Amino acid sequence: MASTALTSLNRQRTAGKPSQARGRLKIGDDWNAITIIALSQSSPLKAIAELVENSIDAKARNVTITRGRESGRHFLAIRDDGHGVPRDAEGRPDFRYVATHICDSVKRRLKAEGITGLQGEFGIGLLSFWTVGNELTMTSTGADERAYQMVMRKGDPSYAVTLRRALFGDSGTEVRIAPLLDGVRMLSGEKIQWYLAAELRDRIRQTGARINVVDRLARKQYAVEPRQYEGRLLHHLPAARTSLGDVYVELYLNEPSDANCVALYRHGTRVVEDITGLDDFAHPPWSLRYLQGHIDAPFVNITPGTRTGLIRDAAYMALCEDLGPLEGKLNALIEEQRRAEEEQASREQLRTIQRAFREALLGLPAEEYDWFDIHARAFRPTAAGFGEPNSHSLSSESENAIAGAAEPTLGIDRQRQFFEFAGPLFSVAVSPASSVVRVGDSKELRALPRDRSRRRVEQDLEFRWQVVEGPGSLTGTQNQAVKFMAADEPGLARVEVTVRQHDVVCAGEALITVTRELLPQLATSDIATQGLPGYTFERAPGESWRSRFDVKRNVIVVNNGHRDFVYASRSKSLKLRYLVRLYAKELVIHNFVGLPADQLLERMVELSLRTEEHL
Repeated sequence: MASTALTSLNRQRTAGKPSQARGRLKIGDDWNAITIIALSQSSPLKAIAELVENSIDAKARNVTITRGRESGRHFLAIRDDGHGVPRDAEGRPDFRYVATHICDSVKRRLKAEGITGLQGEFGIGLLSFWTVGNELTMTSTGADERAYQMVMRKGDPSYAVTLRRALFGDSGTEVRIAPLLDGVRMLSGEKIQWYLAAELRDRIRQTGARINVVDRLARKQYAVEPRQYEGRLLHHLPAARTSLGDVYVELYLNEPSDANCVALYRHGTRVVEDITGLDDFAHPPWSLRYLQGHIDAPFVNITPGTRTGLIRDAAYMALCEDLGPLEGKLNALIEEQRRAEEEQASREQLRTIQRAFREALLGLPAEEYDWFDIHARAFRPTAAGFGEPNSHSLSSESENAIAGAAEPTLGIDRQRQFFEFAGPLFSVAVSPASSVVRVGDSKELRALPRDRSRRRVEQDLEFRWQVVEGPGSLTGTQNQAVKFMAADEPGLARVEVTVRQHDVVCAGEALITVTRELLPQLATSDIATQGLPGYTFERAPGESWRSRFDVKRNVIVVNNGHRDFVYASRSKSLKLRYLVRLYAKELVIHNFVGLPADQLLERMVELSLRTEEHL
């Protein structure tokens, strides 16, 4: 009996498993499928762009998007002057076909017949109004020149077609969505304009359609102009050809920025905003953020639901593989751009560093820090005869030496001479700003009056010097240069100069340390004054040295493979300060030969502080 029951059970299991079964897939719930399709579009801006593309497909020359509010309801209307909705046998707009042939677009058949310039093909774009508002009203004229309208509502499987008892143009279509969803009400006309300018860039350029956005709420109107890329247009790039068709490439080399990206288009419509969002393109050159532009691959297949993604099929793989030569060329161009940028940045940083050191050395004691003849050049007498210190003894060459400019000549261009003419007094500095004097000795101090552009000011100046604090006295207090006489006891003196030019008064200070013994400086006049050194890079990763001073070439060699250089290169300001400290280290070591380590560190702190003040 048990055997009979087991046999019966086995027969039942065998009957439930057919050896072979074939059939066709079918939708179990049509309305549920339509709901899923209608809600698959997550971006209301993309939904608006699809409605605009319908107008362009209908050969519209003018498209107007209106954002407003009527009877307390926010609405969005898209009006065009295209061919309108195709007509049925009676000459009326065939709204019934539109409503009952979802996923069966007439554009697909037109493409099969050889009609070009059409974008839609899935027959689901109209349903995306569900992500914009609650009700869609589409209006178009028939052969009898009367206007008909179709009304569809979100969540309602029915539709209604009626005569519209209102004035309407001779041709074209109007799509009106109202009321808008709460989140869509915040979409301004300007934001819609910016999105369409990028999304439909090439379609607008190819068709010449004029698109305007009228924002009644903001009382503004915007013209949708195809987005203009920034940077240098790249020519002579390798042709991107695949077995499925050619790829159009329009790329621009720009300054590196996180805002730079390359989009992927299909028939002039953007399908991927940033190509690095695709795993197969998340590598250089696309990820380096040097490029703007787009790639248009008309043969790729997009996901019907969102129309913002790609299907990873054979067409997609052909695109990935055949862009290899283009990627190699772009990487080479970007590397060349990087080298040019580094050279330019190095030149600018060198000028900044040298200018900062010139200013710092002018503010430090000449007998201790005049390694590069800065003071001698700054205060050298001019041909005008201002050799001795007086109210106008600071020559025009002094400020040119401070700024690193060449000595003026009689043949200087008049226009340049005009622009270098000093303005009104803006500031004054004392040189040296800090110094050390032995008790009973003297020290010469000079005032450096300047305009807002740091040019020397020498006209209509009045000087007044005084010892504000500490021991010591001054001689020639009405001149531009004075002599400080140190007291017989050590101390810290603070000297102030006040400069007046008409109604403008500026003041500057200097600190003088009076001591019994000066810090020994073993480096003397044997130091070669070749001018402030430049710098160059040598890559030595893993080695401990940060920089070296090449005396023969008068350059500081910086190890750009050192971990500190890599860390400092994260920002321009940090890198500049790092280079200044390397400069200070090398110059102090080279020019204070033989001093103990603690005194060398004191000198480095002093020089770094004065230099970084002028960065």
